[in-house]
Amino acid sequence: MARSLPRFRGHVVTDDVENLLVSTDVLVVGGGPAATWAAVAAAESGAAVTLVDKGYVGASGVAATAGVGHWLVPPVAERRDEEISKRERSGGYITDRIWTEAVLDEAWARTALIPEWGYKPSTKPRGSGTLFGARPGERSFSGAAPDYLRFLRGKVKKSGVLVLDHSPALELLVDAGGTVSGATGYQRQVKRPWRVDAGAVILATGGTTWKSHSLGGDVNTGDGHLMAAEVGAHLSSMEFSNFYGMVPFGTSMDKNGFFVTASYWDHLGEPIHYHDLHQSRAELLGASLRGTITAQFTQFGEEVQPALRAAMPNFFMVTDKLGVDPFNERFPMDWVQEGTVRGTGGIHILDHDASTGVSGLYAAGDIAARDRIVGAATGAGGPNLSWAIATGTWAGRAAASFSDSRRATDLSDTRSSGTLGVRDRGFDDVRGSVRAIQSEMLPIDKSVFRSNDGLIDSATRLDRLWESASRDLDHTTAGTEAIAQREAAGMLAMSRWAVRSALVRTETRGMHTRIDFPATDVDQTHRLLSGGLNDIWVAPDTELPRVGSALAQQGSAS
Repeated sequence: MARSLPRFRGHVVTDDVENLLVSTDVLVVGGGPAATWAAVAAAESGAAVTLVDKGYVGASGVAATAGVGHWLVPPVAERRDEEISKRERSGGYITDRIWTEAVLDEAWARTALIPEWGYKPSTKPRGSGTLFGARPGERSFSGAAPDYLRFLRGKVKKSGVLVLDHSPALELLVDAGGTVSGATGYQRQVKRPWRVDAGAVILATGGTTWKSHSLGGDVNTGDGHLMAAEVGAHLSSMEFSNFYGMVPFGTSMDKNGFFVTASYWDHLGEPIHYHDLHQSRAELLGASLRGTITAQFTQFGEEVQPALRAAMPNFFMVTDKLGVDPFNERFPMDWVQEGTVRGTGGIHILDHDASTGVSGLYAAGDIAARDRIVGAATGAGGPNLSWAIATGTWAGRAAASFSDSRRATDLSDTRSSGTLGVRDRGFDDVRGSVRAIQSEMLPIDKSVFRSNDGLIDSATRLDRLWESASRDLDHTTAGTEAIAQREAAGMLAMSRWAVRSALVRTETRGMHTRIDFPATDVDQTHRLLSGGLNDIWVAPDTELPRVGSALAQQGSAS
């Protein structure tokens, strides 16, 4: 379809029954906290911003199903050292103190603006007052996620951002020099393709759960990671992509931090002792393979229980419906794979501008690897939300600046970058392929308790599926079929990076458990990068961890 669209400094929209064409400065792909914070930051920087989401911005994804409680630590040296040191220990000392300080600084500054914008979060620490590191008298930020995300959607709209709901992206566009210059996708409700030409793109599509039915997580399928890898981005710490959330048996309600310090009993009624459920859940997961275990929130007294119910009403709605009082009686529990949403792996960003190393492409939130702030452990809700604010803000500002530098560039002459799952290459049986992927990534005995033989077997199966799916289909994919194809392709790509990374890390560290290498190897105190599509590669990150002791040594040496 011939078109002549002016460039930049305001949206240019060609809107008809068959196509939607948009010209913008910054395109944000995603609709959760990271995406909305990125859109606001880019708009604050003077950019025209378009935001596209697979669902309804502010109401889809994992964040929308929970409470919010950001990891906020005041800029006081002693408190920062205390909090960061905890994350260093649980994260297996592959974190980075400089990055963590930067995230905490940005989250502290940005959340302070929210009351000025008209939203009034809770001023009291959630629950017992220490769930997210807050101490009595310190500023905290907590509340109901639906209210918070609804507010952020309003802030995005008031900032002049063009919002396209129910409009999943399918692939990125690049110019002749390889600079990312927009994306294409499909609008589900009006059944038409869309194309956005942009001076820069921010991916904030969330993590990957492999459609495990983690609450709100089935929209998180790795398609954003795949799009990034197709243009040359790398990933980091994909071996730490196997975090399992706890749920009352028979439910998918995995949004509850109260499990972290609860009491547990095995199927014979014997108490189960554990070390740190943020770091590893191997003790409980192993017991679950022998039979159903039970839990009880014995750590809370009666005086705080009303506040806990108010902080997490959706969880207690489920337990009430089950007829369970989790504070005063044991209840059977189960597990759901939360993948990189609560795990760590994702796109490797290079600096405090959230750049991916690919010109014009930035990543924010769960899609970006959080290994520098939580290492081999889960970030859980608080650090993950602060990471979303910080990386979203960095990405928004940097993308606006980069787009401004391209103001005179004609972006209409671009090409598609998609590989598997678009046009004529994909899966003959999408549902069957998804089940095959899940059979390697969801079972506890495969995804948690790893071994060389088991990982090689999974890698072989996943590679064969990739090779067979890469062959030509007998028809061209389009519309909702293309969306399903890309979701399956994203899930498969993430599986292959995760399994290959786990094969290379021949030790046990954090949530990564190798039954054939049960000890932690000091010589593997580094992060692992990965990438590639047809041929997967894994290599140590040359950027070494900077933890407290290492910084002290640097200071004494200087």
